[in-house]
Amino acid sequence: RAELVSPRAESAPVRFLLIGLALGYMLLFLFLPLVCVFLNAFAQGFAAYLRALQEPDALAAMRLTLLTALVAVPLNLLFGLAAAWALTRFEFRGKNVLLTLIDLPLSVSPVIAGLIFVLLFGLEGVFGPWLRSHHIKIIFAPPAIILVTIFITLPIVARELIPLMKALGTDEEEAAM
Repeated sequence: RAELVSPRAESAPVRFLLIGLALGYMLLFLFLPLVCVFLNAFAQGFAAYLRALQEPDALAAMRLTLLTALVAVPLNLLFGLAAAWALTRFEFRGKNVLLTLIDLPLSVSPVIAGLIFVLLFGLEGVFGPWLRSHHIKIIFAPPAIILVTIFITLPIVARELIPLMKALGTDEEEAAM
């Protein structure tokens, strides 16, 4: 039988070393790049930064970001809530398939996901000829950005709601008894 080890069982130097390594990692990969971004953004002064924000490309990028968020967030809420509700409240054939599809974006490399979208919606892709004949542009256009954003973020919504709904369902079942 294995004995439980107290979290304080490690010596103080080992604890300090591990904490120092974790903080160093965060500093190196999170804070240092963030500081570099801000230093470069304000390198020519705050007025130059404000002028750069008024450039047509910057304004277009901000509009695209807002459009993507305005479309992706409600759709993710709707579909993530529906998927989490279905998975926690009902037993049905294909439940594991739905769960696998929800987890798919978390397990597929973003490079592979991008390639899949190009193979589906690109000029020579599965739907490419039909899209071209109907003058619909998806790849390298806002629809692709919105689709990919939804694809990547939907599992996060569903995966966060599933445990919550399971816990709420358990509480409701216990209250009904």
